[in-house]
Amino acid sequence: MSTSTEQPFTLAVPDADLDFLRKKLELVRLPDELDGAGWDYGVPLADIKRLVAYWKDGFDWRKAEAEINKLPMFTRDIEVEGFGTLNIHYVHQKSEVKNAIPLLFIHGWPGDVLEVRKILPLLTAKSADKPSFHVVALDLPGFGFSEASKKPGFAGRQYAEVVNNLMLSLGYNEYVYQGGDWGHPVGVHTVTHFGHKHVKAWHSNMPESRDPTLFSNPLLYLSRYTTLRFDKDAQKGLRGAAEFHQKGRGYAIEQCTKPQTLGYNLADSPVGLLAWIYEKLVDWSDKYPWTDDEVLEWISVYWFSKQGPAASIRIYYEMTGGGEHDVFEGAKRTTVPFGASYFPGDLFSLPKSCVRSSYSAMSWLIWSFLCANRWATILGKVVFQAVHDKGGHFAAFEAPETLAGDLFKMYGKGGPAHGVVPGKNGYD
Repeated sequence: MSTSTEQPFTLAVPDADLDFLRKKLELVRLPDELDGAGWDYGVPLADIKRLVAYWKDGFDWRKAEAEINKLPMFTRDIEVEGFGTLNIHYVHQKSEVKNAIPLLFIHGWPGDVLEVRKILPLLTAKSADKPSFHVVALDLPGFGFSEASKKPGFAGRQYAEVVNNLMLSLGYNEYVYQGGDWGHPVGVHTVTHFGHKHVKAWHSNMPESRDPTLFSNPLLYLSRYTTLRFDKDAQKGLRGAAEFHQKGRGYAIEQCTKPQTLGYNLADSPVGLLAWIYEKLVDWSDKYPWTDDEVLEWISVYWFSKQGPAASIRIYYEMTGGGEHDVFEGAKRTTVPFGASYFPGDLFSLPKSCVRSSYSAMSWLIWSFLCANRWATILGKVVFQAVHDKGGHFAAFEAPETLAGDLFKMYGKGGPAHGVVPGKNGYD
């Protein structure tokens, strides 16, 4: 499980690395831009010029570093079968509440453990009417300050082993799980391999599953051409998914198939890294008012990461077999309680008929059955769902109160997953 004890972690980027970054920024060669291009062709030149100038001469990394170091951070060697041990970086914030619920928080790309920062005090707070959590949030292998596997084939089962073994090493034999983006498929695999015994319930802010086929779920498959045609919310969601598939998946195709080729740009050019990730921060959030300091701290963590920014994108290749299969390969049906939150600015969304219906009670019952039946093959037993009118892909960062509120409802008194962890109900 683990071969070393927990070690406190303090982030301290060497001065030489800061000087090297500054030299790289001084030598930048930027492309030209078509008149009036805006965001249609990608990140506008004016945005990159402003951010590069500020990164070089104004952004205070040492100030950002000091704020990051206020988090309770640690590292530990975690064993993964067939891959040896990996040194994993994580945040571990315990609540004052004796019976707090152990919760594992998993980020995605282009994120890292710092996505938990805003929601952390909300989840660990002591309250008479809300459950409290002991929160563990790690940098996935290859992200942030966690070590990456040096062998190919590190996929769903291996990520599940890392996150589960970390929780066990901290004494949390039973816990709940929350994730978005890559945190969702990693959650699917974690529940597949360690559900019921260790993972007692889980929640996703980016619920997704395999598309239904005529053979896997004929009713839901045919509904696309019948009932779904008259559901305005569902049609809007499907149009958004189609637009993302047509215009927004280029990055994923490259990262799924040729991550090493792209990695040379990300590892060598801080401006290339900035443009690659900044585009996603803007496109995938729900009009979130990013400050330049927030953006540059986010990008700097990738630039100064333990293995370099190229390591983080290999998860796309490994989890899809180089684009040969979907990210749920090897996952199995479970009945672990599952909750979902929907944010309108996310990359895509399942038809909202799966969550609520503006039609008759019978329509609601039919759709609830169809969607729960579809999801049960991958996700688990659907016990909680919430639709929000604000927020995007980076829910814990953009809308921490909203996401925390959903977890309070799911695990609080009267909630559908209250008391799933024996002896840990979140209250004194």
